[in-house]
Amino acid sequence: MKSTRHLEKHYSQRIGWLRAAVLGANDGIVSTASLLVGVAAAGTSRSSILVAGVAGLVAGAMSMAAGEYVSVSSQADTEQADLARERAELRAAPAHELEELRQIYVTRGLDPDLALKVAKQLMERDALGAHARDELGLSIVHTARPVQAALASAVTFAAGAALPLILAAVVSLPQIILAVPAGSLFSLAALGALSAKAGGAGRGRAVLRVTFWGALAMALTAAIGRLFGTVV
Repeated sequence: MKSTRHLEKHYSQRIGWLRAAVLGANDGIVSTASLLVGVAAAGTSRSSILVAGVAGLVAGAMSMAAGEYVSVSSQADTEQADLARERAELRAAPAHELEELRQIYVTRGLDPDLALKVAKQLMERDALGAHARDELGLSIVHTARPVQAALASAVTFAAGAALPLILAAVVSLPQIILAVPAGSLFSLAALGALSAKAGGAGRGRAVLRVTFWGALAMALTAAIGRLFGTVV
């Protein structure tokens, strides 16, 4: 018989870094563009606008990295604690764990005898892996990676924040309040399309989602800057 190759393409293995990267880039564009527009609407000088933008880029990138690292580390700690507890239970009561796994497979549609055979074979090969996957819902695809998430968020935030900052530096001062939102919305639309493609999802909804919230954030910040004449 000829061997067949599994040709289906899946995207779930990208979840960890893709979520952090999209969040970082989106936050970088929206927060920095909103900050620049708010400061520009308050009638300040170009130097003040750019200083605020650079400060927002640095602070935001570090905040994103720290936030992702802490939150994903907490997830990783929880996963490791669950695995340690499961490892101890396998040593203390293997028969009970076998029955627990059998019942899981029965609830998924296998008849009791077949479920017992499957549970036995899987536990003989990798008992902890079987329970981690089928009882705890953990897999190598979704394992928390704090450093990866932190780096992805910081780098993509800085890259996203650089786009409106460059626009604010090159256009004339009166045009900042129009050019920065327009360029940022275009960047957000491109980000939505790229993230949807990377994740194998539809582009239309992703583009609409990011541009709507970006436009709302910039509009509100511009209104506050115009109304109060202060940086919020």
